[in-house]
Amino acid sequence: MLNPNQFLIHIIRPSLYMLKDAGGEGWDGAAAEELVLGTALVESNLTYLVQHGGGPALSVFQLEPKTIADIQDNFIRHRHFLREAIAHVSSTWPILPDQVKGNLYLATMFCRIHYRRAAAPLPVTGDVDAQAKYWKTYYNTAKGKGNVSKYKEAWKSQRTRN
Repeated sequence: MLNPNQFLIHIIRPSLYMLKDAGGEGWDGAAAEELVLGTALVESNLTYLVQHGGGPALSVFQLEPKTIADIQDNFIRHRHFLREAIAHVSSTWPILPDQVKGNLYLATMFCRIHYRRAAAPLPVTGDVDAQAKYWKTYYNTAKGKGNVSKYKEAWKSQRTRN
């Protein structure tokens, strides 16, 4: 398992800064960092690069190939600055789903972009209950196998590891 604090400092924070620096406001900050870290913890225990037990999901964020394609076709395509940010971490376009397995910066960007498509503002920093509900609503979805308790347990476990 990757160290959550190192993942935050060396992968999440730089990835979000790249999105912001490319011209996008509101992509970084503690609230976004916590939600993205919490997502990796609950989705894969910051461990799995392919869905544990079989399935299509990839990277520590368990992004499905259909989601990756949808993000590219219906969100990034209309926002040139996102393509510029992604170009810093990937030399190919369109992004192929397997690329998110080995490119943690790219996977982190796709996770944050996925959340950015939601109309609701991010939960405030430190509000794990609200983060869990936000993750369930906008990332895992109503049909997903995850639940709010699973997110909160993953977050609590992370805090005891640091």
